[in-house]
Amino acid sequence: MSDHRAIARLRVVVIAALTALLGATTAAAAAVEVRDFRGQTIRLDAPAQRIVALAPHLVENLYSAGLGDRIVGAVSYSDYPPAARAIPEVGGYTNISLEAVVAKNPDLVVAWASGQGGDPATLARFDALGIPVYVDRPRQLTDIARAIRDLGVLGDTSATADAAAQRFTRRLSALRERYSERAPVRVFYQVWDDPLQTLAGDQLVGQVIRLCGGRNIFADAVSLAPKVGIESVLERDPQAIVASGMGEERPDWLDDWRDWPGLQAVENDHLFFVPPDLIQRATVRVLDGATTLCRQLDSVRRDPH
Repeated sequence: MSDHRAIARLRVVVIAALTALLGATTAAAAAVEVRDFRGQTIRLDAPAQRIVALAPHLVENLYSAGLGDRIVGAVSYSDYPPAARAIPEVGGYTNISLEAVVAKNPDLVVAWASGQGGDPATLARFDALGIPVYVDRPRQLTDIARAIRDLGVLGDTSATADAAAQRFTRRLSALRERYSERAPVRVFYQVWDDPLQTLAGDQLVGQVIRLCGGRNIFADAVSLAPKVGIESVLERDPQAIVASGMGEERPDWLDDWRDWPGLQAVENDHLFFVPPDLIQRATVRVLDGATTLCRQLDSVRRDPH
């Protein structure tokens, strides 16, 4: 009988050890980790369930990664997809309410390096509160795919995120192969009319222009969003003027360029519009804007003038 009792006790010990080992393995498997655009390691003990997004493009990328239903707070102008409009606001991307963010009890905040959520002071406050922050800083079009994949890891939705990233990458490659080596077209990209403002070459828009075989006439500007004079535009004589504006409608001020008929873009009626959300947001939709712009610049190449 003593042998049977000893064997029984041994079985209990073995089962307990295996159970503990299984539990430890499961806990380790539940932890997720990525390196963000700062080079900081973001580690979560479990996949994110309550996410606050501090830039409109990050809301879109979370939806692309299959995490839209886990966003509990977002900034103003987070309007795509349409379901995002119902997400409670925690301020704007340049004036975040830290109290509103904390009230959402997030286990992950995703921030944009160029917005308030990504500045050192705000990041320090989040760190003091023990809230992990993934910082996004897209500088290349390919960074959009990387961000979507990273978010998929942090939310344990990699299958969805990787598929979205692969679709984006394939489409980007197709556009680059089709257009990037075509005859260059001089482009003036106009953000606003008063003051007259453009974007320099390092911006996402500049990447799209190059993708389409265009040449941003202010690519060499020191400022990322320089204010320019009409004289400078006249001197550089763009073949196409592309406006963005503030919404989905073509801005009326684009036609003000008709007062300058000596410009090649005006003479040949190459005044174009691309909705800003399709060319200025670092999301998969930027390739919709790129497709539109590439076709517009191709029409410049085909023009007999």
